[in-house]
Amino acid sequence: MAMTRLFSLLLFLTLIIGAYLSLAPRGGSSTAPVQGFPWQIELLPDGYTKVFGIRPGADTLEQARAQLGPDPQLAIISTGAEDYSLEMYYDRYTAGVLSGKLVLTGQLPADQLMQMAARSTRTTHLKTGARKLRLHADDLPRAWQAPVQAIAFIPTARLNQPTAIQHFGTPAETIVDGQKTHLLYPDKGLDLMLDENGKSVLQYVAPREFYRLRDPLQGQAESAGVKTTALPSGYAANAANPTYPLPVNYPATNNRRRSG
Repeated sequence: MAMTRLFSLLLFLTLIIGAYLSLAPRGGSSTAPVQGFPWQIELLPDGYTKVFGIRPGADTLEQARAQLGPDPQLAIISTGAEDYSLEMYYDRYTAGVLSGKLVLTGQLPADQLMQMAARSTRTTHLKTGARKLRLHADDLPRAWQAPVQAIAFIPTARLNQPTAIQHFGTPAETIVDGQKTHLLYPDKGLDLMLDENGKSVLQYVAPREFYRLRDPLQGQAESAGVKTTALPSGYAANAANPTYPLPVNYPATNNRRRSG
């Protein structure tokens, strides 16, 4: 009986030690730090930035797909007769340990987008009234080669301003419009929008194209008389107006993409 108990004890200890050794870090080093957080924005020597492994304004949608994963959705989203945007999106994306939705906007001339929309093979009407157009197979190669104009990350967890500043730093400018607060980082090409009653939205562009995010906000602020702080001059004040501006008020446009 005593020998049986001793054998059982030795077997138990062997299993415990084996489990520990299988889970312990190899080589005496600790686990590598988690990468891919939304605030890990690399400033590159050529003036671009890199976030989530993507360079807005430089990489193509095909390169982004190779970096982010093979199963995104690609479609043209239309909110009006001549309002089209090419979007690649992941309904579920993990940035570091933060889950959320990721949307990449491809940059193509407006006339090409209209032609692609006319050749679409299927139209889905979303609850918000927008249309999601499936691309024709002949248009897919051109669509995948479109440069990434902007990236939007919509985390599931709601961010607050102290937490955002802790991770991203002090913004160059803050625009408060009712329940929405925009923290602007022109050197990083980032507009971090906090909504008291909705989801946070992080929009990234190349720093040289930050006017695409900033100018519409400034126009809204001036017309509504909302609270703003001063932005250092010269970031892109003399840049040409975009052919089709990005949807700055992204929560409203984002909802149209998630339904249907």
